[in-house]
Amino acid sequence: MSKKKIAFGIVVTALISSLLTLAGLAVLLGLNGPRAVDLARFLGVKRLIETRYVNEVDPSDLMDGAIDGMVKSLGDPHSIYMKADMYKALKEHTAGEFGGIGVTMGFKDNKVTIVSVLEGTPGEAAGLRTNDEIVAVDGRPVTDFQPEEVAMHIRGEVGTEVRLMIHREGSADQEYTIRRDTITIRSVKGKMLDGTDMGYIRIASFGEHTGAEFREEYEKLEQAGMQGLILDLRENPGGLITSCVEVADQIVPKGPIVSVVQRDGSREEHDSTLEEPKLPIVVLIDGNSASASEILAGALQDTGAATLVGTKSYGKGSVQVVVPLFHDDGLKLTIAKYYTPNGRCIDGIGIEPDVEIAFQDGDTSDVQLQKAEEVLRQKLP
Repeated sequence: MSKKKIAFGIVVTALISSLLTLAGLAVLLGLNGPRAVDLARFLGVKRLIETRYVNEVDPSDLMDGAIDGMVKSLGDPHSIYMKADMYKALKEHTAGEFGGIGVTMGFKDNKVTIVSVLEGTPGEAAGLRTNDEIVAVDGRPVTDFQPEEVAMHIRGEVGTEVRLMIHREGSADQEYTIRRDTITIRSVKGKMLDGTDMGYIRIASFGEHTGAEFREEYEKLEQAGMQGLILDLRENPGGLITSCVEVADQIVPKGPIVSVVQRDGSREEHDSTLEEPKLPIVVLIDGNSASASEILAGALQDTGAATLVGTKSYGKGSVQVVVPLFHDDGLKLTIAKYYTPNGRCIDGIGIEPDVEIAFQDGDTSDVQLQKAEEVLRQKLP
């Protein structure tokens, strides 16, 4: 028998021996049947790679890859494993300050598109525009990432650079090298619409301070004589459900805001304590209004507290929990679906506006906002 066959036989024998030992360990741990076999398979392959792979490997990298693979096997774009840098970036983003370039992205039809560029940010200075498609980040195609990972890879330490390959309609693809800076996001901005008694509030996302910021802007507009409100949730990708409920408690009438239902059927209800809405409201939504913004829009629509204007929303009706792990990493996992006050689950469906209006080629003004003003005017005394 050749030396190669003998060596291969030794490896196979060692692997079988290891699997049998691990299977016995699984039984001692109280596992049996398929679970015991699966544990033996996993630990056996891990051990074989650690001892026999041609190059030395870091056991931590193997575990990171295993966890990442488990999460990806769910086929859920909203469940992701986050290494330390990505987990840190997520926490900074929800806190409202992080290292980045100042763009908001939308994810649709397997494309990553810039839906807004913040003023005074590196993204604006570099010349990025709304509707630019991000093709690659630091040389890696965005198709290598789950949708929610893309933003995490673009964010990073202040002063470092990120390279974006941009596709712009009518132009050749171009790479932009952009230096990250501190991006401070105030998620809520309000104003009185010129020459009217209508207030306008835009919520860009739902971060830690969104509830308090909304209350501040709302009260300012009340003092300025606001008689009706246009709430703009377009291009709002969502965020913290707690912040969404804080906002809803200020404008949704007393009763259910949203129900969160887990796999075992357990139900968590979030209710408004507002006795009666103060003003008529019109809400603007579009295809990039997702998650928490859909919760708010759905509650306002179901309770009759607002009229929705625009185009159908994104349709993300699931709830994620962020769990810290043991190496400064974290897991974002879908744990429930949410239902609007009327019992609608809009996951994969979206919310249809009461008054549909889309942008058309050649539009030079915000026709959706104009329609919202028209609808709100009819509601005013």
